Amino acid sequence: MSNVNNLSSSQVTNWFKFSSPSAFYPLAGKMIPWFWALTMIFGAAGLWVSFFVAPVDAVQGQGYRIIFVHVPVSWMSMFIYVVMAVWAGLGLIFNTRLSAMMAQALAPIGAWMAFLSLWTGAFWGKPMWGAWWVWDARLTSELILLFLYLGFIALQASIDNVRRADKAGAILALVGVVNVPIIYFSVKWWNTLHQGASVSLTKAPAMAQTMLWGMLLMALCLWMYSIAVGLMRVRAIILEREAHTDWVRQLNEVKR
Repeated sequence: MSNVNNLSSSQVTNWFKFSSPSAFYPLAGKMIPWFWALTMIFGAAGLWVSFFVAPVDAVQGQGYRIIFVHVPVSWMSMFIYVVMAVWAGLGLIFNTRLSAMMAQALAPIGAWMAFLSLWTGAFWGKPMWGAWWVWDARLTSELILLFLYLGFIALQASIDNVRRADKAGAILALVGVVNVPIIYFSVKWWNTLHQGASVSLTKAPAMAQTMLWGMLLMALCLWMYSIAVGLMRVRAIILEREAHTDWVRQLNEVKR
């Protein structure tokens, strides 16, 4: 029994070492090519299913195919914010350097996803609603999400002291989490133009099977993309923040 406990403790210790920027940096470098490869594979499969296999929608025609980009980027914009807030919260509670760096790395990716959600939504809304933009509850709350991302980025950039910037950003990120369920449930709580969820965990999807597969493959593509870019960004942030440490100096000497 003691041997099992010792083995479990050793495994936890081995994983915990990657919370150090110096240990995580080379690990991230090894993972990045794999996530880029998965991005290409899921992206190619998702685009093929979405644009060449999925049937034409009986009501919206070919124009509905923008949902294969719009819906996954909308999912990712919310998911990344929650993950960013979790990392920021961990950094605020435990004062861990890597946690704050991960939150900082994810913010621009989430902002990009929120922007794409609004942009593709506008292109979808014009032929369906007759307008590029309406002050719909879901659209407005998604716009607020974009502002929260931009506010997090701007707030951190405006404070010279890194620790203070991390704490201020973490508080903003945690407060802003309340907007995520508002986005998700807005079509149920208010009378809006935006259609309800086509994919739900509690009931069968309201779409053809091939449409669902196209959407899920594109979501996996964007997930892998976000991880790959996030790891690249956090490596750059680590080098910037840890520039005074011996291991970064040695790494720069090796590169020269």
